[in-house]
Amino acid sequence: MIKEKKVAIVYDWLDKWGGVERVLLTLHEMFPEAVFFTSVYDKSRAPWTKDMRVETSFMQGLPRFIKENRILSLPFYGPAFESLNLSEYDLVISVTSSFAKAIVTKPGTFHICYLLTPSRFLWSHQRKYFKKNYLNGLVLNYLRNWDKVAAHRPDRILSISETVKKRCLKYYGIKAPVVYPPFDVEYWKSIKAGINNSHKLIKSGYFLVVSRLESYKNVDIVLRAFRRLKDRLIIIGEGTMSEELKSMGGKNVSFLSKVSDSQLGYLYKNSRALIMPQEEDFGYVSLEAQFFGTPVISHKKGGATETVIEGKTGIFFDSQSEKLLRQAIARFKRIEYNLKTNAKLIGPKTVLRFGKNKFMEELKKNL
Repeated sequence: MIKEKKVAIVYDWLDKWGGVERVLLTLHEMFPEAVFFTSVYDKSRAPWTKDMRVETSFMQGLPRFIKENRILSLPFYGPAFESLNLSEYDLVISVTSSFAKAIVTKPGTFHICYLLTPSRFLWSHQRKYFKKNYLNGLVLNYLRNWDKVAAHRPDRILSISETVKKRCLKYYGIKAPVVYPPFDVEYWKSIKAGINNSHKLIKSGYFLVVSRLESYKNVDIVLRAFRRLKDRLIIIGEGTMSEELKSMGGKNVSFLSKVSDSQLGYLYKNSRALIMPQEEDFGYVSLEAQFFGTPVISHKKGGATETVIEGKTGIFFDSQSEKLLRQAIARFKRIEYNLKTNAKLIGPKTVLRFGKNKFMEELKKNL
């Protein structure tokens, strides 16, 4: 029985909150006795880990200015995960978009990797992270070779979406079947039932962005588009580009962070549409929006194409440009009433195929 096995769960870093972290909570529910291993851990930024037992790598002892900078800390991640001692565990689940898959396990330990994406900064989004020059080319070539070796260490890899499945085959040469991330329908039902005026943050009738504020998320495209629009925009999120993006916002743009799920539910419910300019690996926030009956305006690439039903729960734009986004918003306004009506009817049903119980069942089949 799975419950009799000694289980370890390995994740790249525990220092933030987002869609992926909801996966970790589900794994904790499935394996309450499991120990979580990671490179660095910041409990103040990850209070959701309060009931978890967490073990860290040697990176935890590095100076803060190194740990908090992904570029400065880059040389340490590979050795950090390779040096973790997992010899006493029967089952190891790595959840990763970069380094955690590199763990070394003993014969007899089953290592399954839940792949969020092949490392963006090495493969699909390299230009967002590194300028093209000779030195960067040497470093990236070395890291890509290392990453390919690391990708072949797990006994089995599962992809979070068809998008990631294709990347895994393209970059690693590995076939990795899809198990969609868990959407906790019952939890979000309780959030929806509890929404009332006490959660009111802002008057309704705005467009919404819910995203980490990083370069690959392309939130700057939305800000540029709204410079030429009178509509209100609310951006929820944190990240390394936070200050830069705030400087780009006009009077019609508001930024929020550290929003509770109850507040987030209110903001979804009262928004006109969620805007997703990025190419998502999966796109958990698109499910959140649809659950609350909110249409999605998304770039037509990546995980959103697997979760959003065009013309019924959202619309797409083909290229990541402010011009095409403005055109999509104009198109949305022409069909807004019908689209919102459809999203309220179809959205809550759409998320059911990504339910938490289904994730648990599919994962257990692969263990």
